[in-house]
Amino acid sequence: MAARRTRPPQPLAPNGLPGHLVGFVEALRAQGISVGPSETVDAGEVLKVLDLGHREIVREGLACAVLRRPEHRGTYDALFDLWWPAALGGRTVLAEAGADPDAPDPQDVEAMRAMLLDLLIDNPDIGEMDDRLVALIAQIVEAYGRYTSSRGPSYSAYQALKAMELGQLQGRLLAGLLAPHGDDPSPTQEQIAKSVAASKIAQLRRMVEGETKRRTAEQLGREHVQTYGIPQLAENVEFLRASGDQLRQMRRVVAPLARMLASRLAAKRRRHRAGAIDLRKTLRKSMSTGGVPIDVVLRKPRPARPELVVLCDMSGSVAGFSHFTLLLVHALRQQFSRVRVFAFIDTTDEVTHMFGPDADLAVVIQRVTREAGVFTRDGHSDYGNAFVSFTENFPGVLSPRSSLLVLGDGRTNYRNPAADVLAHMVTASRHAHWLNPEPRHLWGSGDSAVPRYEDIITMHECRSAKQLAAVIDQLLPV
Repeated sequence: MAARRTRPPQPLAPNGLPGHLVGFVEALRAQGISVGPSETVDAGEVLKVLDLGHREIVREGLACAVLRRPEHRGTYDALFDLWWPAALGGRTVLAEAGADPDAPDPQDVEAMRAMLLDLLIDNPDIGEMDDRLVALIAQIVEAYGRYTSSRGPSYSAYQALKAMELGQLQGRLLAGLLAPHGDDPSPTQEQIAKSVAASKIAQLRRMVEGETKRRTAEQLGREHVQTYGIPQLAENVEFLRASGDQLRQMRRVVAPLARMLASRLAAKRRRHRAGAIDLRKTLRKSMSTGGVPIDVVLRKPRPARPELVVLCDMSGSVAGFSHFTLLLVHALRQQFSRVRVFAFIDTTDEVTHMFGPDADLAVVIQRVTREAGVFTRDGHSDYGNAFVSFTENFPGVLSPRSSLLVLGDGRTNYRNPAADVLAHMVTASRHAHWLNPEPRHLWGSGDSAVPRYEDIITMHECRSAKQLAAVIDQLLPV
């Protein structure tokens, strides 16, 4: 019996392979991955050379052609799976002679769980993609992940995984992995088995999510999945919505961002200092050429690096933003003659001594909340008391050589914002700027005192690492 062919609701490559590649490149650009014309041409040459029947080889070949930074790989892989799918439909195109006679009825959830458990135990490395496991996951998604949305049939990874009861499945998987070691496994064997079980369940979750995205893209189109199902680049993730994993990924982009900002600053300084003519020395030198100023003498640059005073909110709502900003400021500390860091929740304390040149800033942030006197009241944000305690305890910090940088969302928990104290601080500084991680349309809502602060100090919206880098690029001293 011949296999039935599954046709997608819409052509996968209506403009042929070249047009499909261009669409893939445009999707990468839409997610923030920079792919130029030369990389696109290289990708086309890759497709001419490689065997298109080996999907993973094509994946690696295109990655070599279009990716410049390793931290973009996660977003690239998600888009590759969307534009170069592993299969069509429900993967149910096997001939009857090749079908597994022991396959359970998809409606028998207990039998499906039992077979899934057996396949997870039998696969030493789930990443090798056992065909039976892949087919079973497709059946699970079809049977338990399908639902009807306003736009038509769609698929939910949450529904499919809920039906498989991953918590119980992981426990049974752990028991199966420990079974060969008898009734009294060693602590090392238990630890290894727990790690393997957790890894397999995590990979199973990723496989189910990938299958649901593939099926949803077939039904609703790639654009729908690209909007909601593709992980953002670390530099585009909003600080206030970032998960723990995303914050860890964001820390990896600090060094590249700092290098980029330092190189831009060097170029700006060259342009800024070029062309400043020393008229007196130029005229004196022109006496040897009959008064004609053939050789122009330029003034020697006298760079004045200001002091930077950072005042950052370390409360839980904006701690991730403050952490990342301090990482970036720490990487750029050589651009300033001195950097002093003050932290607060409801009271301000200096923490400069914790930020040494070789300090692990992830550890430093934990030390700040544990060791510094950043709260003396109830532990909720109080900008007014923080400003008052700063001016009372550190009266000589701000001067005409200082640049003040405030980090926080300006939410005072309906307490006195002490705007007059902030005005005094701004007046005492050479420059003053406030970086706010909240969206601009939320400024002034609820307990936000931003409208009052905004009348006093220049405030910048900094919702993501990319936006933060652009703002700091403008603020760095030339």
